[in-house]
Amino acid sequence: MSAFPSYNSSRITRKFSRSRIDAGAILMKSGPNMDHPNPDNSDLVKNSVLYREFLAEREQILVHKWLESEKAGHDIGFERALLDWIVKHRSAWREKRRQEITGK
Repeated sequence: MSAFPSYNSSRITRKFSRSRIDAGAILMKSGPNMDHPNPDNSDLVKNSVLYREFLAEREQILVHKWLESEKAGHDIGFERALLDWIVKHRSAWREKRRQEITGK
């Protein structure tokens, strides 16, 4: 017996075949291919404000992880450091960063 539920694929196929939407055509429409980023897309992502904020936040979390691991005497792990940093430091860090960026 499988741990996964079995599905009646013929019933699912009939349901979708009655639909007026051609899922295959939608999926195969031409457009930017997200599977293989080209250099233009890669530069766009790397230069985006959102990505830079993510990297800055990640750096702070890694520093927090290192400091807390040193205090604990063992590696506390990224997830624990992430949650701890969010609860204790994120809002103040974001406010300080916003002030630095806007110059206020």
